[in-house]
Amino acid sequence: PRWAAMYAGLQELGVANGEDLKETLTNCTEPLKAIEQFQTENGVLLPSLQSALPFLDLHGTPRLEFHQSVFDELREKLLERVSAIALEGKVEERYKKLEDLLEKSFSLVKMPSIQPVVMCVMKHLPKVPEKKLKLVMADKDLYKACAVEVKRQIWQDNQALFGDEVSPLLKQYILEKENILFSNDISVLHNFFSPSPKTRRQGEVVQKLTQMIGKNVKLYDMVLQFLRTLFLRTRNVHYCTLRAELLMSLHDLEISEICTVDPCHKFTWCLDACIREKFVDNKRARELQGFLDGVKKGQEQVLGDLSMILCDPFAINTLALSTIRHLQDLVGQDTLPRESPDLLLLLRMLSLGQGAWDMIDSQVFKEPKMEAELITKFLPMLMSFVVDDHTFNVDQKLPSEEKGPIPYPSTIPEAFTKFLQENRIACEIGLYYILHITKLRNKNAFLRLLPALVETFSDLAFSDIFLHLLTGNLTMLGDEFALEEFCTSLFDGFFLTACSRKENVHRHVLRLLLHLHHKVAPAKLESLQKALEPTKQSGEAVKELYNQLTEKLELRKPSPAEVTETPSMELPLPTVPTPASR
Repeated sequence: PRWAAMYAGLQELGVANGEDLKETLTNCTEPLKAIEQFQTENGVLLPSLQSALPFLDLHGTPRLEFHQSVFDELREKLLERVSAIALEGKVEERYKKLEDLLEKSFSLVKMPSIQPVVMCVMKHLPKVPEKKLKLVMADKDLYKACAVEVKRQIWQDNQALFGDEVSPLLKQYILEKENILFSNDISVLHNFFSPSPKTRRQGEVVQKLTQMIGKNVKLYDMVLQFLRTLFLRTRNVHYCTLRAELLMSLHDLEISEICTVDPCHKFTWCLDACIREKFVDNKRARELQGFLDGVKKGQEQVLGDLSMILCDPFAINTLALSTIRHLQDLVGQDTLPRESPDLLLLLRMLSLGQGAWDMIDSQVFKEPKMEAELITKFLPMLMSFVVDDHTFNVDQKLPSEEKGPIPYPSTIPEAFTKFLQENRIACEIGLYYILHITKLRNKNAFLRLLPALVETFSDLAFSDIFLHLLTGNLTMLGDEFALEEFCTSLFDGFFLTACSRKENVHRHVLRLLLHLHHKVAPAKLESLQKALEPTKQSGEAVKELYNQLTEKLELRKPSPAEVTETPSMELPLPTVPTPASR
């Protein structure tokens, strides 16, 4: 029976248990006398207690209740004593006492009432004997019951078991990030990059991992190894974010055992301050440059780790925003990009971050070579766009003469499109420039550059982070959605070119329409509703969003009496019943 197994350890210690009582009662002639004798031998052996027990009987207090309360009291005292021993006297002596106590009590580890004491002793031992750890590891219930301090000792020599514990947390982390990117709340003020680094580090997964690692360098290294492997396998940049957040979470707790041995610590700490400000100022730029220049011969491998820290989207976002700001300043100063050391450093770090996957994959640890044309051709071209805006704005304010107003430049240099297709850094900066002008409500510049986004380096313009930011910034141009021309350029010319082959784009367009449908020209809205209808292959998320949109549009439809016929400008399409009206 189950209870017999629970008390099996008592016999080894020479303490009578239920089996002994059963045997005594089976083989005796006078059961009552036998019970009395068993009680005397195994009760609390205090002479003064013998006369007090009958007094409890008079009050109808069962002996079990009495013994249980004495037991609970003693266990509490023992737990307090164990915790006190762990802190007093010389190190060797206190651990010797705890080891002796563990040796005596371990056989009772499966007894629910004694288990907390055994677990407490193990928790306070920096090195639990190997044999005991193996017994705990082999028993699911014991493993579950033991403290994280004991589990760390088990994990550090069992990477697979540690991996099983960490894996669901990493999955949860990625899912949380994706949920934010696809959130139905679209805003220019609150987006993916809004929470401060310190707030992000309070997240459940980072806190749990920090707790699991404690001060154990070996476990920290294992987690970093998992993150590198997953980053290589999936190319998912959120693993890079977690790499930086974990280090900074240990930094917050001042765990010097780990921070001092991670060669990226000071670099990450400095970059973290930049991310908090969403800008790399001159002083911090010098510091970051010092770390990069200080990588010594024979230690190049640290570049792999630094590149992963710089590949964190929060780092890329900060570097790209700073680059755009620098370019605007250069326009005002009449200075070329190649003459700005600060700008060159930002490009160097962007380049290192964007090259993280290739570096870790190839295991060739050297900084990627920067293409000269990026600095001599592409960035000046972006600056010329800024100049175009200035010129146009000044022109608008001048009194118009006979020649009429000068139109906004509508063409884009072919070289710009080519750069966005072939150069990763140019593409990243170009996309951030487009986000920048959208946020400024610069419709002219937006429509001019939008065609360049249809084909970009490794489809970056259709990545979740860019589309999340773009949809947020497009709310600034909300009123433009009433114009057919604007909608055609944005939807037909950009979004719909990728919807059928990229499910994520389909989701982002539906998110945008859920937010702005009331601003879109009705005829356009109808054709968009048809174009965005999910196919059999569409995932649940797309179907769910589409249904939400359909419901919203149904609510907006005027009653039949209010509808007046308007001549249709388009060729008649065969009517397809919408899912709601079937």
